[in-house]
Amino acid sequence: MTRYIFITGGVVSSLGKGLASASLAALLQARGFKVRLRKLDPYLNVDPGTMNPTQHGEVFVTDDGAETDLDLGHYERFTGVHARKSDNVTTGQIYSNLLTKERRGDYLGGTVQVIPHVTDLIKDFVVNDTEKEDFVLCEIGGTVGDIEGLPFFEAIRQLRNELWRERVMFIHVTLIPWIAAAGELKTKPTQHSVKELRTIGIQPDVLLCRADREVPVSERRKIALFCNVKEDCVIQALDADSIYKVPKMLHDEGLDREVLRHFNVKSKQQIDLTKWEKIIKRQAEPKGEVTVAMVGKYTDINDTYKSLTEALDHAGFANQVKVNVKMVNARDFEQKNIDQKLQDVDAILVPGGFGEHGVPGKIKAVTYARENKIPYLGICLGMQIACIEMARNLLGLKAAYSTEFGPLENEDPRGPLVGLMTEWMREDGVREVRRHDGDLGGTMRLGAYDCELKTGSLAHKIYGKKKITERHRHRFEVNTAYVDAFEQSGVTFSGFYPGGHLPEIVELPQGTGKGEHPFFIGVQYHPEFLSRPYEAHPLFAAYIKAAKTQKK
Repeated sequence: MTRYIFITGGVVSSLGKGLASASLAALLQARGFKVRLRKLDPYLNVDPGTMNPTQHGEVFVTDDGAETDLDLGHYERFTGVHARKSDNVTTGQIYSNLLTKERRGDYLGGTVQVIPHVTDLIKDFVVNDTEKEDFVLCEIGGTVGDIEGLPFFEAIRQLRNELWRERVMFIHVTLIPWIAAAGELKTKPTQHSVKELRTIGIQPDVLLCRADREVPVSERRKIALFCNVKEDCVIQALDADSIYKVPKMLHDEGLDREVLRHFNVKSKQQIDLTKWEKIIKRQAEPKGEVTVAMVGKYTDINDTYKSLTEALDHAGFANQVKVNVKMVNARDFEQKNIDQKLQDVDAILVPGGFGEHGVPGKIKAVTYARENKIPYLGICLGMQIACIEMARNLLGLKAAYSTEFGPLENEDPRGPLVGLMTEWMREDGVREVRRHDGDLGGTMRLGAYDCELKTGSLAHKIYGKKKITERHRHRFEVNTAYVDAFEQSGVTFSGFYPGGHLPEIVELPQGTGKGEHPFFIGVQYHPEFLSRPYEAHPLFAAYIKAAKTQKK
């Protein structure tokens, strides 16, 4: 029997509902249960794919090609369960589906309304394809009281009535702020948040109270009394200096115990948190440190490159070093101060991105890494930038560029170095089509694709196998017409999509001799999406190992 846990938030955003959901799922998993995590986002966009990352943070990509909320990245990293398209839904998707059905005549001429039609579609999303799960944890985006979230709250209220308490649980994440002038923690924001939740018919079963210091027993009793929650179910969630401490902290506070008590089920096995204890120990006791300069254009917001920074941390755990990430805005290099910005770093990483802004600075960063023998890793656009830089400075093609950045002058007869792949056949026989004037949303090469590696290459040594599968999110491709010229100059294309028409990996020979480099590799895909704290992605692990070796 599948049980559903709904995680809501109140008072303010960014309280950590996603981390709380992922941590609870990890605890239930450690008790032997099969879990699945889902996210309901109230915004009207169909998905976050066309949003500026400075507004919504990173776009996480699933194996089956969905562009989703970054919280699904937390879900995967904490549980190892691969998310699917069916694990993230937005108001935009719900209404798009609803209006398609209405135009098709599925409602038989009836009046289409929020209740029951919208709420029914939300409930269908929640319960669809969950028969094999022990627990489905469903996070509701935003905060209670947000007007756009009301249909989602109404839908889960209805589910509680339909499935009863034995199969549905509500966890409300709220804030207990410290008021310095009064010198005390205040419980009123939590009381008002719960009151708002109860107004729309939802009584929380557990309150997860965020605070920056210990919440006294007296305050927990007050919250339990005024919010109609058992005292044991008022659980503090204190600030942590590492997100990977959160599962054990919540376990110590009794969250998973109260969840099992609510559903009246026993643990399938003795809980084992050894995996998390090892991560905490590795993080707390590094044997050195390295500094990585991440040269991007969305450097003002921490969540923009969330999976990348986490993957670097995971690689640090694997190499027993602390990885310091130095965010560098690529536009700064246009002022010719590249030496000042990069002289104290041990490695350079150019991440993915879209548009022309910052590209000249990223090219300069690649040149600096290549000429100064600093370990370099290019992700997606970072691979394309590396190809542009080497085409200009090694092949002498000064006009080498990408059609993504505008019309080209003196175009090479071979075509642009980087351009839009307009039509090609996938391995499963499906024809992929792209157009310059087509929709931007959902039209990229998205999801998991195979890549065949060149025997003896750096990539082959890192992965230890000839064929890999990685997740993609991009529209433009490196032109294979230039591959022979690159190879003659010492640059190796060591990975191709099966069939050889889509380059996936470019690298320089590893070594200390002329034309060699300690670590220089660019990949068209996003390996960060498959990195885990307890199993660092091999590419990032090798990259940080090279930075660590270089530092010595």
